[in-house]
Amino acid sequence: MIECGCAEPHRFRGWIARRMGLSFDDSKLEFLSEVLMRRAEQRGLELDCYLDRLEGADTDSELQGLAVELTVPETYFFRHIEQLHAFVDVALPNAPAAQAPVRKINVLCAGCASGEEPYSLAILVRERCPEFASGVAIRAVDINTAMLCKAARGCYSTWALRETPSDAQRRWFRSVGREFVLEESIRAAVTFQEVNLAHENAELWRPETYDVIFCRNVLMYFTQENAQALVTRLTRSLAPGGYLFLGHAETLRGLSHNYHLCHSHGSFYYKRKDSLEVEHRESNPAAGDASRAAVPDSFCTKNWLETIQSASDRIQALTERSAVDSAQRGRPGRDSAPQTATQLRFVWDLLKEERFPDALDLLGRLSAGSAEDPDILLLRAALLTHSGQLDAAESVSAQLLERDELNAGAHYLLALCRESAGDRQGALNHDRAAIYLDASFAMPRLHLGLMARRAGDAEGARRELGEALLLLRREDVSRLLLFGGGFGREALIALCRAELLSAGGLT
Repeated sequence: MIECGCAEPHRFRGWIARRMGLSFDDSKLEFLSEVLMRRAEQRGLELDCYLDRLEGADTDSELQGLAVELTVPETYFFRHIEQLHAFVDVALPNAPAAQAPVRKINVLCAGCASGEEPYSLAILVRERCPEFASGVAIRAVDINTAMLCKAARGCYSTWALRETPSDAQRRWFRSVGREFVLEESIRAAVTFQEVNLAHENAELWRPETYDVIFCRNVLMYFTQENAQALVTRLTRSLAPGGYLFLGHAETLRGLSHNYHLCHSHGSFYYKRKDSLEVEHRESNPAAGDASRAAVPDSFCTKNWLETIQSASDRIQALTERSAVDSAQRGRPGRDSAPQTATQLRFVWDLLKEERFPDALDLLGRLSAGSAEDPDILLLRAALLTHSGQLDAAESVSAQLLERDELNAGAHYLLALCRESAGDRQGALNHDRAAIYLDASFAMPRLHLGLMARRAGDAEGARRELGEALLLLRREDVSRLLLFGGGFGREALIALCRAELLSAGGLT
């Protein structure tokens, strides 16, 4: 066994990131050491010689072998059926090409593994949208050649069909020994291709080629740099108005502002903005600045809660940004940046003291440019909510979402406003959006639990309050200050425990 502190596993990990886009943290170094030793022994090479060969010009055959060892092929038919329902009910009939006189709808499955996902789509098109069947072309790509060969054979185990409705099994599969063979017309509806998603491919990523893209559970395994590059390619190849489906644990936050977040059928997915919307953002300097500000550089290594820094950190960042903007415009910053920093220090102090009206008054004295900063908009919306000015809070939160649709904090504040307005479904939708965008955010879980209690849904209350209790114990201090309504960690935990006990939990 190679010691994980040795250079070879780290060198191997770097090669994997560059060539395959995959990210492995330090906890996976022992696994990488085992793969490295096994592959080197199979080639009869010392470790350093094997790594030298990997870094040479011709490594395609070895890349294929490593793809089998390093990729995660777990999948099954009709996985996450909610998204598949959204595909046939929303994405397919509203696809850009669906409106053309001659329908030719192109669907891409990126990271298709052994084919269960694209075949599921082909079956659903036949069953639910037969009028589209002849005009839908499904292209499926993956780096793992072994999985692609399995997909081409169309033979699957009972385990792969564990979520397949019995009528679909009878209609589209025939039993051969211990396997189930997929009907030929469904197999013919999908084209498979070996593709390394970490690399450019001019033919695959032609501009505005696809109407719908499934890229589920791929980004979560990529390095931040490769995930960003892949999203850029996906966006380039997706037609304006086309739909993008990611895995349930994946979001575009920090990766793209070119999509609208969609929610239906109990699932989240994305719709690419049309060209005019993108051009407006690119031609509007203020919107561009806001979009950059909404995704801090630190996002590459930190989750969203860490971007809501302590007061001094955020103020310093805003001060530096103001100074840089002034320099880029070719005029001195005068006293605006220091003045903004000083005012924000006082605002945060007033927030800590729960003097919300005073904090709002001081925030209103900021310069027009500073007041449009997404972080300051979020602060203003939170203060308005704490002060009970919910109409104004909703307006500011909506203004923030126009700049950054993937802002979890804005969705949570809107959930509070919607519940107060009597729109329970709207509140549920915004809370769920906040949780989807940031699974570590405790407050929307707590809010969902409290709403479930009031609605008499004891099971739902126990589920959400139980999750909230776990998250509150490790919630970021600054985020508790911003969204806790004046309640500290211990008070919120006590509230959560009391409600959980009342719902029959903590037994």
